[in-house]
Amino acid sequence: MKRAHPSAHQLKPRNSPAGAYRLLWRWHFYAGVFCLPFVLWLACTGLIYLFKPQIEPLLEQRYAQVAAAPRQLASAQVAAALAAVPGTVLNAYRVPEAPTAAAQVLLGRGSEIVRVYVDPSSLQVLYVVRDNDRFMRVIFYLHGELMLGSAGSMVVELAASWTILLLLTGLYLWWPRGRRIGGVIYPRLRQGGRVFWRDLHAVTAVWVSMLALFLLFSGLPWTKSWGGLLRDARQHWANAHVVQDWTIGSADERAGIAAANTPPDEHATHHGMAGMTATSPGAIDDTALDRILPAVEAEHLATPVLIAPPSLKHAGWTARSDADDRSQRADLSLDPVSGEVTRRIDFAERPWLDRMLGYGVAIHEGVLFPPLNQILSALTALGLITACISAAILWWRRRPSGTLGAPAAHEGARHPTGFIALLVLLGLFLPLLGLSMLTVLVVERLALRRLPAIRRFLGLGTLP
Repeated sequence: MKRAHPSAHQLKPRNSPAGAYRLLWRWHFYAGVFCLPFVLWLACTGLIYLFKPQIEPLLEQRYAQVAAAPRQLASAQVAAALAAVPGTVLNAYRVPEAPTAAAQVLLGRGSEIVRVYVDPSSLQVLYVVRDNDRFMRVIFYLHGELMLGSAGSMVVELAASWTILLLLTGLYLWWPRGRRIGGVIYPRLRQGGRVFWRDLHAVTAVWVSMLALFLLFSGLPWTKSWGGLLRDARQHWANAHVVQDWTIGSADERAGIAAANTPPDEHATHHGMAGMTATSPGAIDDTALDRILPAVEAEHLATPVLIAPPSLKHAGWTARSDADDRSQRADLSLDPVSGEVTRRIDFAERPWLDRMLGYGVAIHEGVLFPPLNQILSALTALGLITACISAAILWWRRRPSGTLGAPAAHEGARHPTGFIALLVLLGLFLPLLGLSMLTVLVVERLALRRLPAIRRFLGLGTLP
């Protein structure tokens, strides 16, 4: 009687490289099922936002450009804007960047900003729009919050955290275990079929993975959970007295706008304090703004430059550069009586954490070293889109009927110690990721064990 030969899977030890490979492949697969729709969304919206410097001027050229002519006083331009939008107060005046630039007056109403374009010569109101209704602001919120506020920010943060794990496991699966370079350095596009789509997915993702990881990490300060923890840490450890240069979601932004739209003293309009008139609530003292403007222009701040009146956010008149490249920004404190600059804070004087994040945000938005930064980020977004589409095609072609198509794991295979350590570190550094992994573990152990049909569909079984 012949002795039965053990199967190939039975010959593999519990800690075999093949078993570990399939376990990490399963992590990669499940992360991909959750992340791919969000990666596509973030890549597409991010790709559009990258070209804000080119797109926004084209969209606004009808009302943001005027004929060169002698300008009236800045205070008169603000008065024309306030008259066009009753019930608002001055939030900020944008210093004209060119002789043909229309005046832009930002008016506040509660927690919102209304942007008014005024012809500085004739004082004719050219266009009025809620700031959050501008095309690039809509794209910004679609990208960061899915237009769902704090809940959307949490979802994006969770998806970004799992995408980091997705890329790291993908790098492990791609890592060359032989001497071939086809399918590792370059895709074998002529072979067709599964090899074509596999190489298009893996090689493209590898080439963009490093910058993609940077973009994911540099986007975390904007998120509700991780960004909130970072803000608290900044205030506790950095002992920073300088206001941070980024907001944590739209809720935080609205709170800041509401503070900027509120006078520092509810009786300010009766006492004429800090440039506020005694006759018209919310109207600025023209002798203040008109004296301040030449001093601000003499500082040659990076454009655009915004001059803001006193508010709960800042006790006195201020001016700030709102340049896309945050490393060029500076803040001014101003004396409304003399019109002089009393204090200037440049980017180099900010806390080290603010500077590090400022560089990261500038690279994230493609503005730190244009146009190369913009080109590299656009190629990264296109690479991620390509990797997502090719992954979906690979999955669709290989999925068994009636199941999700997850790769089966070897029976008794164990996760490598290094991978477990990586999961722990990522779970601690990215709390939402850690909580979601624990949730998945609990659900699998307590619920899915009793639901064999769902387990089969999800591919939670193992190879014999």
